Parts: sequence; C-alpha cells; structure tokens
Amino acid sequence: MSFGSIINLIKRKLKGSLQCAIDDGMLVESDVSVMGGVNFGSEPYLIHLEKNCRISFDVAFITHDGGTWAFRNSSSKYANVIKYGKITVGEYSFIGCRSIIMPGVTIGKNCVIGAGSVVTKDVPDGTVVAGAPARLICSTKEYAEKCYEEVPREFDFDKYQKDKKQYRMQLYKDE
Repeated sequence: MSFGSIINLIKRKLKGSLQCAIDDGMLVESDVSVMGGVNFGSEPYLIHLEKNCRISFDVAFITHDGGTWAFRNSSSKYANVIKYGKITVGEYSFIGCRSIIMPGVTIGKNCVIGAGSVVTKDVPDGTVVAGAPARLICSTKEYAEKCYEEVPREFDFDKYQKDKKQYRMQLYKDE
C-alpha cells in the first residue's frame, strides 16, 4: 500500500469529516455550512441536511441508541433489539455548538437549536428550542424581532462587511 493510500485511508476514517460522511451516504443539499468538529456518528447515511442549513462546531448526530447494549444479554427476548433513527435538518435551520441530535429527530425549516441542547423530539418549522432536553423557547419570528431590537441603531452594514473586526471593536468599545 502506498503512502498516499495510507493517508487517504486515515483521512477517510476521521470522525467528523464532512466528506467522509457524504462518502458514507449522508445526504447534503446545496449551500449547507458545517463548522469544525461535527460528529456524524457511525451511520451518516441516516442523516439528511437540507439546503442552506448551518451546523456549528462540536455538534453530535446520534443515529442509534447504544443503550440497547445494557439489556441485550438479560433475556433472549432482547438479544436482537436494535434502535436506529433517521435525522433530518430542515432548510435554513441552525444548530448551535455542542448540541446533540438524537435518533429519529426531524428539525423543521427555519429553526434554531440553542447551543448545548439535547434534541430528543421533532422540532416544528419556525421554532427556537434550547436546553437538555430541548424545549420550546419561542418562534423564530419572535427571536428575529428580539435580535432586531438589539441591533445598535447606528449599525452600518457596509462598514461591517468591509472590516468586521475593526467595526465590532469600535461599536462595542464602551460595553
């Protein structure tokens, strides 16, 4: 085996690799953003990321329930029990850093999953959830209005786009 083949094999086996997950069958639509350290689990083929969704860093997608291990040997009745579930993330949804998405969860369109959340149930379109387990916080529209109210009135988007760091430092220097 060549050195290049070994390197490619190592890269392929790295957990959290978007390309590795795609190669293993994960469905990723257009304009999806995935930050570093995302773990797509051992069954990425059960994950569907719809267009324009954004996944922050250190998110974990759990597509199976490893807890079945604890009782499979207790009775022949449970010997072959396994539990898997597909995960879907809807269009224009955002999953905050270090969140965990459990098996069988569908996150609707235009949703926000707060950082550090454990999502155990489906999330309806247009909602914000957070916590462990995740619970409804508000609608995405309510969240948008709150964010809008917090934008400094003197905000200049063109200057911000030109030099984000400098603009933010100036804007927030008195806080």
